[in-house]
Amino acid sequence: MSELLTGAAGERRLFLGNEAIVRGALEAGVALVTTYPGTPASEIGDRCYEISRQTDLRFEFSTNEKVALEVAAGAAACGWRVLCAMKHVGLNVAADALMTLAYVGVKGGMVIVSADDPSLFSSQNEQDNRYYAKLAGLPMLEPATPEEAKAMTRAAFALSEDLKVPVLLRTTTRVNHTRGPVTLGDLAARPGPGRFDKDPFRQVMVPAVARQAHVRLLAAQDQARALAETSAFNEISGRGAWGIVTSGVAGAYVADALKELGLADKVRLLKLGFTHPLPEALLGDFLAPLTKVLVVEELEPYLEEGLKAIAQDRGLTVTIRGKGPDLFSRLYEYHPGLVREVVARFFQVASEAASPLAPEKILGQPLPDRPPNLCAGCPHRAMYYAVKIALKDLGVEGVFPTDIGCYTLGLLPPLSMADFLICMGSSISTAAGISRATGQKVVAFIGDSTFFHSGLPALANAVHQKHDFLLVILDNGTTAMTGHQPHPGVSLMPPGYPGEHVPIQRAVKALGVEQLWVVNPFKYKESLAATKEALTASGIRVLISQAPCHLYAQRLSGKKRTARFQVTKGCGECRDCLDNFGCPAMYLESGEKGQLQIDPELCSGCAFCVQWCENIRPVGAGKGKE
Repeated sequence: MSELLTGAAGERRLFLGNEAIVRGALEAGVALVTTYPGTPASEIGDRCYEISRQTDLRFEFSTNEKVALEVAAGAAACGWRVLCAMKHVGLNVAADALMTLAYVGVKGGMVIVSADDPSLFSSQNEQDNRYYAKLAGLPMLEPATPEEAKAMTRAAFALSEDLKVPVLLRTTTRVNHTRGPVTLGDLAARPGPGRFDKDPFRQVMVPAVARQAHVRLLAAQDQARALAETSAFNEISGRGAWGIVTSGVAGAYVADALKELGLADKVRLLKLGFTHPLPEALLGDFLAPLTKVLVVEELEPYLEEGLKAIAQDRGLTVTIRGKGPDLFSRLYEYHPGLVREVVARFFQVASEAASPLAPEKILGQPLPDRPPNLCAGCPHRAMYYAVKIALKDLGVEGVFPTDIGCYTLGLLPPLSMADFLICMGSSISTAAGISRATGQKVVAFIGDSTFFHSGLPALANAVHQKHDFLLVILDNGTTAMTGHQPHPGVSLMPPGYPGEHVPIQRAVKALGVEQLWVVNPFKYKESLAATKEALTASGIRVLISQAPCHLYAQRLSGKKRTARFQVTKGCGECRDCLDNFGCPAMYLESGEKGQLQIDPELCSGCAFCVQWCENIRPVGAGKGKE
């Protein structure tokens, strides 16, 4: 049984921030959880799927975030408490639904987790989703620790039901992936079937209805602002003529900095957890006696702008600063040393605390670089190689719009198979534009999960508009980048998963694609021949590369491949394997002219390289390591 389902009230457990969110939802009696996996929010869905196999919790991995939000909205309209989780760019996908759902409102409590990613650890941008709360007019809570994540999740359901609108729970990577102590509460029972009560002149947003709904939404914002004024999640501590206002994980760094700098009796600290609507009276009263205030917040100056507006309205002359060349940057996530340094500089106090030692000072040498890379035995690498060699043999240069997933790492040399990327599903649409504008040979790449997420309408458009490019769908049987979650097209289902399989080739044909090839990329000669045929055709062509992610297949079967391969003495200096393929299991023994070797611990036994290099052969049977 999941550890999130055990433990007595009052007991302390160590949970990830994401696990704490799940526990808070369970204690609030959540009945349905929907998500599309995306780092740093993925563990929320993973844990809820596990729990749904053990309890009556309803859960689904939706095809994209918009669908996830709409499914959750439907259930919330029937009185169920629902949670919808996604990463920050996922809320962009769901934004169309979000803006109007704020008008429609909810009957059961609805919590929307938006997990931001400062420093872009696994994202294409680092947008600040606090502005979505302001744009949609919805309440927002921001936890700083796993303990707060659990408490705020639980409170958010009640807040949502009181105001009859969704509530945003905005986290960041550092909160989602920090493990900390969490105090358990009692688990709540889930309700039976809900009921949808018809009220079309309140829930169908034609203009006449929406005009009145906007009035209700503004009234709910006023109620939320009044609740924020007295919220226990907004904490004031310390004393003095200086002030700091902060939110999220930055608040933890500030607390450490004040302690280390000995400023507890000189600085008043306001740590906000209920950050939209801003508690204007609380903030105004906090600012009034102070002479200077530092705002510590990651990414955009959301709080800083609000504080300056409040100070202006009150006629206060207090100095308020946050972002600036000598203070905090709008770039990347913060860390304790940076916060302590800026706090000391802003308040002009000496910092006697020792700076954290850099890893190289501890280890005596710099940490080795560990760039991301496609795994040894990845089917995407095999397909990229076939496309690369096919273009080379045909004497044609290709342009490669790509998409979001593991295969984005085709960007890296020696594959170099990524030229343009915006967002999920953009490879197909941008390929259409590039091809039409240039007449160049365009090969677009998209993964199986991404294809179902947002590739379907783009492909329908490409067929309808008679565009001319080759689309390669890299089908590895799972949503691999975020932890092997399922999607409609998966052929290898997790044990007990109730989803129905939707074959990709059937969906492609249904959209009107007449030129379709399906290959196993590990069968090199067949995939190379099919690729050349597809490249020399015209119009919309789709090539589906089907082979499972070997890590996923290994995870499901519990068995590791045992075949291993070695380089024979006949290997010369062509270096084609390194210059064009670049499997991470291959390396030069020493220096540029050293003997090529295959690391037996990294080799997956896929046998792809054996098919195009006569100097790579199997190790004797039974001699490879498990």
